[in-house]
Amino acid sequence: MSNDPHKAGEEKVRPHVYDGIQEYDNRLPNWWLWTFYGAIIFSVVYWFSWYNADIMTSDEKAIDRKMAKVEELRLASIGEISNDALWEMSGNPGFVESGQAVYQDKCVACHGPNLEGGIGQNLVDAEWKWGNQPLSVYSVVANGSPDKTAGMQAWIGELGPQKVSQVVAYVLSHHTRDEMAEATTLNTPVGL
Repeated sequence: MSNDPHKAGEEKVRPHVYDGIQEYDNRLPNWWLWTFYGAIIFSVVYWFSWYNADIMTSDEKAIDRKMAKVEELRLASIGEISNDALWEMSGNPGFVESGQAVYQDKCVACHGPNLEGGIGQNLVDAEWKWGNQPLSVYSVVANGSPDKTAGMQAWIGELGPQKVSQVVAYVLSHHTRDEMAEATTLNTPVGL
């Protein structure tokens, strides 16, 4: 007969005793080990996704995105366009992104991909042809340039008021209020 307790069906007992209690030296069940290792792997993937890869978004970022969307809808529903409303629109990421898409589709051929001009006017310098106020820019985009011989066409009929506001918001997003106030105007401002 063998003296090995595992062969004889007896459980191996650890040599130490605490408060009169001895522990069995058993291996953990596989289902428990797989659950433990799976939890470790999940925590590493979760940590990487949350903090390093930006795959998952925090509640704060999700709320900020939703609030920006609500603000965009509020700004879109403004009935009367004003300088302050256009400045607000230029600070809203949703409005600016929409305006950039329209600009890339309709305006880039004349004003260039970086708003630096070409056939059309430079939109990022400190010189405005028909006024340095947002309403002047809106008026020129919507109604066209007052200089009909070499000016810009009216876009209000093709784009509508909301898309015109978005394009103006995109252009204004490249400026500050102070820059616009200090900019020079070559002609009498329009749209005020």
